[in-house]
Amino acid sequence: MDVNNTVVLNNGVSIPQLGLGVFQTPSGEETVNAVKWALQAGYRHIDTARVYGNEESVGQGIRESGVNRRDVFLTTKLWNDDIRAGRTRDAYEESLERLGTDYVDLYLIHWPADGWQKAWKDMQELYVERRVRAIGVCNFEQHHLEELHALSSVRPAVNQIESSPQFTNQKLIDFTNGEQRIDVEAWSPLGGTGGTLLKNPALQAIADRYGKSPAQVVIRWHLQRGVIVIPKSTHQERIQQNFDVFDFSLSDHDMQAISAFDTGRRNGGDPDNFDF
Repeated sequence: MDVNNTVVLNNGVSIPQLGLGVFQTPSGEETVNAVKWALQAGYRHIDTARVYGNEESVGQGIRESGVNRRDVFLTTKLWNDDIRAGRTRDAYEESLERLGTDYVDLYLIHWPADGWQKAWKDMQELYVERRVRAIGVCNFEQHHLEELHALSSVRPAVNQIESSPQFTNQKLIDFTNGEQRIDVEAWSPLGGTGGTLLKNPALQAIADRYGKSPAQVVIRWHLQRGVIVIPKSTHQERIQQNFDVFDFSLSDHDMQAISAFDTGRRNGGDPDNFDF
């Protein structure tokens, strides 16, 4: 059953609103299986990155799933070392080779590393040449987006940022969606590995009322905020469960209650102060 909610990006390309992320999923069978299971469960959106070291396994998982490549929305990202070295084109070709495909649907600048302005120019060329269907950024704060807007007429299709009920990042989402008309993707949407969010008793109480798991409720919260969400898992049952979120809606009251878990504290790196 195809229940994929899709979002139409600002360049007219459609992206499934719920995808599988493979951050920290080791190369090899674990990633191959996660991708294969996700696609067989109905997912049509897979998000990887050069730095994850698992692009080959993602490509293999897509091929083994039996789902046509054209039906899969595939994202990968340009890593900071390649941004700093001005290697955008070479890095893109290398990612394609590892993935075993001749295009990706979305290519993202992974962090605003030194040299991102040139990287964006090079990515624009790949986009104009139709080597990639959409280009975007990750971890761009408002001032980064404003600088990009001033130097380029091509808007990013997405800004992928950290967002979860514990770090809603709502102000940046509102700016990105509103003034910039750029869609937001959430990474660490469930609060991050080893986080406490899913053990929160208040969240559990909400989940119990809907007969859903805390993770399903949080994914639903993201979807209802209009955010594209890419939870990761390597467990077949959880991958399937994370996709089973289209048969219920959270009330406004519960949406607000979940947003109130916000601590203002990041789980991951700070885009204005990172050393990798």
